[in-house]
Amino acid sequence: MAASYFRFKKFTVHQEHAAFKVTTDSVLLGAWASVEDAGNILDIGTGTGLLALMAAQRTKAQIVAVEPDRNSFMQAGINITASPWHGRITLLSSTIQEYQPSGLFFDAIITNPPYFIDSLVNPDETRARTRHTVSMSHADLAGAAARLLSPAGRLHMVLPVTEAERFLEMARDYNLHCQKRMFVRPKPELPPARVLMSLQRGEPQVSGETKIVIEKGGRHIYSDEYVSLTKDFYLKF
Repeated sequence: MAASYFRFKKFTVHQEHAAFKVTTDSVLLGAWASVEDAGNILDIGTGTGLLALMAAQRTKAQIVAVEPDRNSFMQAGINITASPWHGRITLLSSTIQEYQPSGLFFDAIITNPPYFIDSLVNPDETRARTRHTVSMSHADLAGAAARLLSPAGRLHMVLPVTEAERFLEMARDYNLHCQKRMFVRPKPELPPARVLMSLQRGEPQVSGETKIVIEKGGRHIYSDEYVSLTKDFYLKF
């Protein structure tokens, strides 16, 4: 069972009511995404509010976080209100399909989206919405990014390897192309389990491709690269 809260260096994430708990995927994405120069950021499916809070710690941006699940919305509200950056984060109870800001475009969109497309749906409806593409398909996500990004804005996201390749193929229909990605291996001997990706309008060219290993020599023995990337957030580093 996941702990009821997760304490970071500058904020705490309570998660007992949220469908989607704190994960290594989200922490890696929040630390890796190139958002430093963004003036405004959109967090799609904020869950506990983790990605919005990480973005707030790293930037001076105004942040909008959208979350359709009632319990997760409540949980994110608790976490954001208690944070040092509550004045810069606007939390909305909305699906991304319903979210229609007037004249507002984002320099960065960040999301840890649903990724189970063809597998059996979890009988727990809330968890199903979180991990399966039930309430937001990948086409919905790509369409929202194309609609809401500024001309030079970037979509930052994380997916399993197979789903990432499918998403990139589909995103081309929206003129979104991968500019940077990082493959994540849990251990050196294992294949990549996740891909962190930055997509942008323009030519389909990957200008930066890197790899990272989380544990290098046994359980809780973390690689130097992983420590360096996440040390501003994890208490243990």
